[in-house]
Amino acid sequence: MKTYLVGGSVRDELLSLPVKDHDYVVVGSTPEEMARLGYRPVGKDFPVFLHPQSHEQYALARTERKISRGYKGFEVYAAPEVTLQEDLARRDLTINAIAKDQDGNIIDPFNGVADLEAGLLRHVSPAFSEDPVRVLRTARFAARFGFRIAPETLALMNDMVHNGEVDALVPERVWQEFARGLMEHKPSRMFYALRECGALTRIMPEVDALFGVPQPAQHHPEIDTGLHSMLVIDYAASQNYSLPVRFAALTHDLGKGTTPPQEWPRHIGHEARSVQLVRDLSERIRTPNDERDLALLAARYHGDVHRAAELRPTTIADMLQAVDAYRKPERFEKFLQACACDFHGRPGYADKPYPQAERLRAAFDAARSVDAGAIAAELASTIADPTSLPPAINARVRETRIAEIKARLL
Repeated sequence: MKTYLVGGSVRDELLSLPVKDHDYVVVGSTPEEMARLGYRPVGKDFPVFLHPQSHEQYALARTERKISRGYKGFEVYAAPEVTLQEDLARRDLTINAIAKDQDGNIIDPFNGVADLEAGLLRHVSPAFSEDPVRVLRTARFAARFGFRIAPETLALMNDMVHNGEVDALVPERVWQEFARGLMEHKPSRMFYALRECGALTRIMPEVDALFGVPQPAQHHPEIDTGLHSMLVIDYAASQNYSLPVRFAALTHDLGKGTTPPQEWPRHIGHEARSVQLVRDLSERIRTPNDERDLALLAARYHGDVHRAAELRPTTIADMLQAVDAYRKPERFEKFLQACACDFHGRPGYADKPYPQAERLRAAFDAARSVDAGAIAAELASTIADPTSLPPAINARVRETRIAEIKARLL
């Protein structure tokens, strides 16, 4: 029985990056022996165990054989005779197929160290094409490390798109990989990589449709809507914003991809179309509720936020109510962050002031200073008809909030 450190922990150590988790491969053992030594089994699809003290993962060396489409379509074989090299050979990229033994020696049968030094993402073997998730993972690694994809690997990814293997991706894995990619330092690289191999139009066609669609040059020096969306998500990443903000930044302009060409570069009514497209996309890839709901708000109201200086107090009060700012103030702040990303995500705008957000924060502070409970109590003592009390309270609260906003802003 021999134990090797493998995968991302070895890769990140060689890149002098923080190592979060350690994963190990065990060669020459069996599930029975692992259990006898106190390891706790946790793997459903193949033998994985938790160390009795450190609780780190130890997997038995294994090989895989493709038996059906999709990332679950594998038959796994784990036995004492499976070698370390055979286990490493089933991995996706050479930079993830490096191991280290207990003496600190590097085992690198597929030249992953050289690819790390060259900044190259290269597949280990043709078996790469058997798992569609690897298309997403490779694009995500491009975002994480800024590495380029080897031409032969890009060609293989392109083949996986055209032969339909990518269509076997399940929604949960799509969201998982996109979410992780959006949280990288330069998320746009993931989308550019997916476009380059043709996968984006199959996995997230609403985003792919934005590329090549022009916008008014006076507002968008970058002109291309797809490029704008990439600048927006990269700005969100530069500010270390949360995943809901980054997803909203990505999807806020989806409606522009459906504007008839004869109407370009204007996009009248794109906000309403964006809302429906965000809803459809979120349902298809199983986007969690927090991310979906913020994206819907940003899609619908980002244009109004940009015009905050022109909005009447009445309109601002109605928008605060519509975005549920009073019950969800933290989400309202994320909503403003997403709108700010849209503003800053264009050439030369990264350091420009965005007073619209501060104006709406001030309006919100003024509006929520209104004591709705006190108003309800006052009206309850003067209105005898219980059916007319709720609308009267709502009307008075709204009226008072508008007055407070007006006093603060004007």
